[in-house]
Amino acid sequence: MNYDYLIVGAGSAGCVLANRLSENSDHKVAIFEAGGTSDIWKVKMPLALLYTMHDPKYNWKYYSEPEPHLNNRRIFCPRGKMIGGCSSHNGMVFVRGNRDDYTRWENFGLKNWSYEKVLPYFKKIETWSEGENQFRGSLGPLPINLSKNSNPLFKSFIDAAGEAGHRINIDMNGEEQEGFGMFDTTMHQGERAGVSKYYLDPVKTRKNLDILKNSYVEKILFDGKKAIGLQVKIKDKIQKIYANKEVILSGGSINSPQLLMLSGIGDANHLKDKGIEVVNNVKGVGKNLQDHLETYIQQECKTPNTLYTYTKLVPKVLAGIQWFLFKSGPCSKSFLEAGGFAKSSPEREISNIQFHFFPSFVINHGLEQPKSHGYQLHASPNHPKSRGHITLNSSDPYEYPKILFNYLKDEDDLKQTRECIHVARKILSQPALADHAGKEVGPGTQAQSDDELNEYIRSKADTAYHPCGTCKMGVDEMAVVDENLKVKGIQNLRVIDASVIPEIPSANLNAPTLMIAEKGSDCILQSRY
Repeated sequence: MNYDYLIVGAGSAGCVLANRLSENSDHKVAIFEAGGTSDIWKVKMPLALLYTMHDPKYNWKYYSEPEPHLNNRRIFCPRGKMIGGCSSHNGMVFVRGNRDDYTRWENFGLKNWSYEKVLPYFKKIETWSEGENQFRGSLGPLPINLSKNSNPLFKSFIDAAGEAGHRINIDMNGEEQEGFGMFDTTMHQGERAGVSKYYLDPVKTRKNLDILKNSYVEKILFDGKKAIGLQVKIKDKIQKIYANKEVILSGGSINSPQLLMLSGIGDANHLKDKGIEVVNNVKGVGKNLQDHLETYIQQECKTPNTLYTYTKLVPKVLAGIQWFLFKSGPCSKSFLEAGGFAKSSPEREISNIQFHFFPSFVINHGLEQPKSHGYQLHASPNHPKSRGHITLNSSDPYEYPKILFNYLKDEDDLKQTRECIHVARKILSQPALADHAGKEVGPGTQAQSDDELNEYIRSKADTAYHPCGTCKMGVDEMAVVDENLKVKGIQNLRVIDASVIPEIPSANLNAPTLMIAEKGSDCILQSRY
């Protein structure tokens, strides 16, 4: 079996690549996805996002190693295992990051990744509900809608942010990111606007595009230092499939470095230790792992405007019926749609915290139901300094790798997280929320000193589900890909997904990943063979 392009992973990046690379009917393209379909109600219903997050049929359900600075807790790391990848189970918040994020990328020696160079690709992705302008697009495949969720807690929260001295911002993806308001979302007409639905589904009947579900890529095939194909297990049969032009890894920040290492690209000492023949010694593979670490500031709610209502059988059934019949009602929302960006202290030069307001308590990633009405503010530093890594357990492609985030290893990450709590408490104590506000239950008013807040953070803080950086783009010795996303020292092999991010942006990662895939598609199509 021969194709021009082989794409590993049909997540957000892979769906974009499959669409763009197959636009030219002369290009024969195959995309491989270890999971199956995402055309199910649990994916389509926005409020059902936790169902697929905890279902091993649709999710890899990784866990970190014991995190030494989080009281040795193992942190849940869900990753989409289905067509659409994480865009089929994420919180549907669409945030690009700010100008400074991409200026930093540019200053790493990546001149083609400045804000001015990436903005056209962000615009290319979207059809924004509020119309085109200098910063926003109106002709893209993906419907991006500014949330109009009318839950009264959202208005009270945003008003409280204003009372606390923060800017109110009607477009956090526009000229300025700092401020509070309603987020853009990937929800449309009451359903999840997943990348598979808007990038892959419209082109899946192209004769030059093959979509291979439930296909597990075991390793990359090489001729010397040239990638020539893949070894893939399809329906219990191992096949070798060859690429005339390129092999492209879009498996995400866990799977892409794992596949590189299994195939002989990575730190030579680590590969030899696992009995893997070294194709190229690239020390940065699996390093530079980053994530946003969230702390929840939780408050009881005196009014019945929270999602606790829908933990009861009758309201839950009625809400489900309303969605199945009309695609409306509470199930047509994610309720992660309000939040903002702020400075954690006056000493910070730019906004360094992202907040998400959620009108319910979240306990153990939604596995436990709350016992009362409540709401919480998710607070996370945008640019953590701590770095982790991914390593192999063995040379078995079916054994999960070891994941260590090293959250809070850098003392400033802990300091910023404490500052987040103070900023959140100030917002939540404003008059605009007075009619709703009950007692603080997390950290609780008894926790005031640095040591008390540190212990709350170490025992309760959790992932924002934004792992990235493990095949970083750059020019230094730890870079894995260059600015054209080509793997160092290897011909015809690229990585195009969130793993190439050199430094995590001030954003939920779906929008930056789509931008990387759109720009990466152009890098490929402009190549000369």
